[in-house]
Amino acid sequence: MNYNLEKNICFPTSVYSVVREDFLDTIKQVSKKHMTKIDNYVNMSKNFYDDPNVSDFCNAVLHVSWKILKDQGYYMEDKETYFTEMWTQEHYKHSLMEQHTHKFGSQIVGFYFLETPDNCSKLLIHDPRPAKMIMGLDEVDEKQATEASDVVNFKPQPGLMIFTNGWLPHSFSRHENEKPIKFVHFNVGVGHAHNNAPLAEVI
Repeated sequence: MNYNLEKNICFPTSVYSVVREDFLDTIKQVSKKHMTKIDNYVNMSKNFYDDPNVSDFCNAVLHVSWKILKDQGYYMEDKETYFTEMWTQEHYKHSLMEQHTHKFGSQIVGFYFLETPDNCSKLLIHDPRPAKMIMGLDEVDEKQATEASDVVNFKPQPGLMIFTNGWLPHSFSRHENEKPIKFVHFNVGVGHAHNNAPLAEVI
């Protein structure tokens, strides 16, 4: 029997990407200035969203984050976006990042990739629905992103900028190159606009 089924997409999960190589040189320089050694596998910088040398980058991130939330259907006309955190990470061979989300009111999380050698870590975005994870069936092809996928991976490249909602779990696969992968990780919150002027610009 042939059924003409109408398909309705409910509760979508969106990941946004754009390549902006024009920020690379500045962000690399500022990241190096703020970098601190953590252990033999990871170096991390201090938060540097208030460094005046990265104001153009920061403004772009905040504007895009505002626009994403507005386009998703949230009322943003009297809201403004602000950084809760923004720092650079350098992951060396065998390092990885476990699956997690972010606290402290982060509505948008994102990444800006600076250096991505061969066989570097991949960004992994995990299905946020626990019931689906419990009830899921075997996939036909785990290498293809489908509605059956439990995790979707993104291959980094220099200048790639990625945004998604703060509630979406993410991780990084194990790094397999002697040269480190380097990227900025930023978290953006939402508050009431002080001047009632919405941030409507987009890169």
